[in-house]
Amino acid sequence: MDKRTIIAFALSFLVLIAWAFLFQPASRQEPAKIEEGAKTQSAPVESPAQPEAAPSRTGLSEQPAQRPVLTPPTADQEKEILVETPLYKAVFSNTGPSIKSFQLKKYRLTTAQDSPLVELVHLENMGEGVLEATFENPVKPRNQKIVYHVEEQSLRLDEDSSPRDLVFSAMTPEGLSIKQIFRIYPDKYPIDLTLDLTNTSGNRIDGKFAAYIKNTPPTKSKSYYAFLGIALLLDDDLEEIATKKMNKSEPFTGHIGWMAYEDGHFMSAVIPEEQEMGQVTARILPSGVVKGTYFTPALSLDDQERISSRFTLYLGPRDLTVLKSVDRKLDHALNFGWTDVIAKPLLYALRFFYKYVGNYGLAIIILTILIKILFWPLTHKSYKSMKEMQKLQPYMAKLREKHKGNKEQLNKELMSLYKTYKVNPVGGCLPMVIQIPVFFALFRILGNSIELRHAPFIFWINDLSAPDRLFSFAFKIPFMSPPYGIPILTLLMGASMLIQQKMTPTPGDPTQAKIMMFLPVVFTVMFINFPSGLVLYWLVNNLLSIGQQYRIIKSSV
Repeated sequence: MDKRTIIAFALSFLVLIAWAFLFQPASRQEPAKIEEGAKTQSAPVESPAQPEAAPSRTGLSEQPAQRPVLTPPTADQEKEILVETPLYKAVFSNTGPSIKSFQLKKYRLTTAQDSPLVELVHLENMGEGVLEATFENPVKPRNQKIVYHVEEQSLRLDEDSSPRDLVFSAMTPEGLSIKQIFRIYPDKYPIDLTLDLTNTSGNRIDGKFAAYIKNTPPTKSKSYYAFLGIALLLDDDLEEIATKKMNKSEPFTGHIGWMAYEDGHFMSAVIPEEQEMGQVTARILPSGVVKGTYFTPALSLDDQERISSRFTLYLGPRDLTVLKSVDRKLDHALNFGWTDVIAKPLLYALRFFYKYVGNYGLAIIILTILIKILFWPLTHKSYKSMKEMQKLQPYMAKLREKHKGNKEQLNKELMSLYKTYKVNPVGGCLPMVIQIPVFFALFRILGNSIELRHAPFIFWINDLSAPDRLFSFAFKIPFMSPPYGIPILTLLMGASMLIQQKMTPTPGDPTQAKIMMFLPVVFTVMFINFPSGLVLYWLVNNLLSIGQQYRIIKSSV
């Protein structure tokens, strides 16, 4: 490998490192508020809504909402119904109706056993719901909430329970009879919703079915490179509208598979029964609340005509297996970017190993060994090629000195040298390049998979999705994000990279050697804030590479 190639690879790594540092979501910025006088969306589907009360902006992405005890009915007959299953505790309101709280029983805010449950609803205005579906028509003001009648005071299901229905019914002033039926299951997150409409007004009523998702995005997120915003399946293609681009995005029109609000490891979604034509808009309200809106095409109801629409509501983890069980292509929401085709098989492999060892740290080690075995021939060829290139360094130095004023002749002589000794100048780099997509796929799944969230390994590492820290310090450490402590695993990883670099055949140019020796330091600083699961992979991979290099060196002596 010549000097320019070495420098190009080194600079490429530095660019990747800078990109990771600048764009890791360890601390997310607040969504941009709509500026006064700014242009509103051009979509003809939604009129201005009443601004919500300004939400609190100090919590983490998984901050549990401080929700009071169910309030008694008020003068306008608002009523809250507690729904509890083995998977979640939810609070439904008959105003809307809407979901005002949704706590996941299998997920907690921190690794502490007494930590609060993860709350998916983050709205300061307790009168608002995170998710609701309704029928919009020009007669009813859009901001006027319908108060429904509901018989149930609470609904509790255990593991042996049959599905139960929570029924809301109302008659609007214009004569539209509406019944909303929520079917609750004891053993799964999805909730089936049926909207039945009957026109009893004596006149034709025009309108459309609508669904809304609202939530307050976090200021911080522990998941790396996780999407934050509104996502939808449009004509079988995933569309993601990040919070920073919402107020600039145009409405999405086409066959809508689902619409969801995604936030790190969790999501809330509305899934129509059929992929029919519809429209989705996403925007940030003046209060900072993210709002996604789904509309069906306009329809008309003649007098005494009845019509129904069915949805599935999903509030739960962004777990690949769980999302696939929902069907309707909801698993498309778990996207690993350009590495998706590689990342998902690796994630399945990781879960497979976990079934047998019961520890995701050990599963990462086994997966790393498996990947190393698969790439063993390539890396073996790479190391041997670098060893052969090292033997040619004295000859190459003489040729550079001899033809330093004639670049064309120098290249000709170098190619002749490679041919004579049967050495491929890029043989040491090409195998490494082939492995880059696998590394980035592992980077995405180890830094973004809910499987590693709060997953313990050994000793002080009790969360493979968080940086490793031994002890804790009150003072700040340069380049380290809170909490501050000794990153033992990261330091071991850096030391292993240094040993590996020492064992690697050094290039003849001293400048190249210095650049390559500097990389372990840069990688150590970069990995100091990465999830410990990712650092563990890199450490094990380095140790296996050291063993492989030692074997090659011993065999060539």
